[in-house]
Amino acid sequence: MSARRAPRLAVIPEALAVLGLAAAGAETALALVGGLPAAAAGAGVIVAVALLAARFVHGAEAMDSDYRRKVRLVSSREPTLRYWDAAIEDARDSLAGYELHLRPLLQRLYAVRLAERHGVSLHTQPRQAAAIIGPELWPWIDPSRPRLSPAAGGGGSARAPRVDPRLAPATIPAPLLTALVERLEQM
Repeated sequence: MSARRAPRLAVIPEALAVLGLAAAGAETALALVGGLPAAAAGAGVIVAVALLAARFVHGAEAMDSDYRRKVRLVSSREPTLRYWDAAIEDARDSLAGYELHLRPLLQRLYAVRLAERHGVSLHTQPRQAAAIIGPELWPWIDPSRPRLSPAAGGGGSARAPRVDPRLAPATIPAPLLTALVERLEQM
């Protein structure tokens, strides 16, 4: 399994040439106006700025870089405990309840946990996420899996493929719900 690398910040050679010319011009101006001490101080500033810029560009792959805006994984509206209770009850009552209410909540929690603890995106790195979550639970969290169609009792979207009702369970087994929560806690 090959790990997908995050895209690096593009370094355009023309931009580096312009910055180099500007630095050389500033050094020349400092040397003419202030002499050797000013040129030395200017060279120190240019080297420090270049090192910070190189660290920033190199740190583009790091998820914990303090120089970038943090990715917002959780929306501003947090579900209340009453909503969670209703979502769990709906999931116990029918597969449609799981698909409509509990699955999106679990997907959001799994996405946050995968990003925080493992540096993996649930949506853009599904192979790595599936390996961490486990093959027995992944189909219940997989964001690329469409909701079940109304024919299967899923109440999903009209574009979702029809699933044979005999193959889909009528309700989510309680041990499966427990396993989903326990795996989330273990990650």
